[in-house]
Amino acid sequence: MESSKETGCRAPEDPVLCINDCDFLGSTATMNMCSKCQKDMILLKQEHAKLAAASSKDVVCRSSSSDDSELSLVGAAVASSNLASQISQVKSKEGLKKCTTCRKRVGLMGFSCKCGDLFCAVHHYSDKHNCPFDYRNAGQKAIAKANPIIREEKLNKI
Repeated sequence: MESSKETGCRAPEDPVLCINDCDFLGSTATMNMCSKCQKDMILLKQEHAKLAAASSKDVVCRSSSSDDSELSLVGAAVASSNLASQISQVKSKEGLKKCTTCRKRVGLMGFSCKCGDLFCAVHHYSDKHNCPFDYRNAGQKAIAKANPIIREEKLNKI
């Protein structure tokens, strides 16, 4: 026990899942995030700082007669809404391989439905996840496109 204090070594901690629900392990050094999520968060913070600086400059240029406190509040509101939209875009781009219905990890065996969602083996049938896709109209359109009506041209009688 005393030798670990002298060398500065710590006992290994229990594994903690990433706070972004990406099913990777995080650590306290990375704020309970995995390395990928931490890199994304750092990039988002940098972009947020750039957007905040740009939006505050725009607000100052547009209304020079307003109070400084009002300007900072408006700039912060614009920047926070931009950050929220960027976070949602990053999460959707990550492409977490989880079933939309039960949130079970599907990995490579996920079934993508025509409604655009990803499902596990249990929920991939359209009646199991209440699919909003209209299969009947899609089938009718596909048949009509594949089998066009062919009519011969009318001949003029001599």
